[in-house]
Amino acid sequence: MAIDYGTKRMGIAVTDNLQIIATPLTTIHPKNALDFFKTYFQEERVETIVFGEPKQEDGTASDSAVPLKAFINLFKKHFPNIPVEMMDERFTSRMAFKTMIDAGLNKKQRSDKSLVDRTAAVIILQGYMLKKELR
Repeated sequence: MAIDYGTKRMGIAVTDNLQIIATPLTTIHPKNALDFFKTYFQEERVETIVFGEPKQEDGTASDSAVPLKAFINLFKKHFPNIPVEMMDERFTSRMAFKTMIDAGLNKKQRSDKSLVDRTAAVIILQGYMLKKELR
């Protein structure tokens, strides 16, 4: 599972059992996240959580890294048995937007920020799976 964390929305993506393809799952508000994960983890097996790591273009941590770190600490406290990984998320929102254009979505559809967040989570998860495969 990959999470594109934001203080207003979290895009979530998952992969199939064979870990071949990433697909968008949902977008949730961070205040609802722990309840969502508790329910989801009871129904589905999740091997690892991959959080998008927010960085500036030069590779330094962005301002959004602070609330993400706080959320990850809270997540680890509630779900200590689920490993957490980080994946550079630079340019994922831009890539998501371009993917939406390439897919033929109109301007109104592309303005759906929750769709951008879910698509960014897919890109994060695909990148993680590729990196893992190359190890």
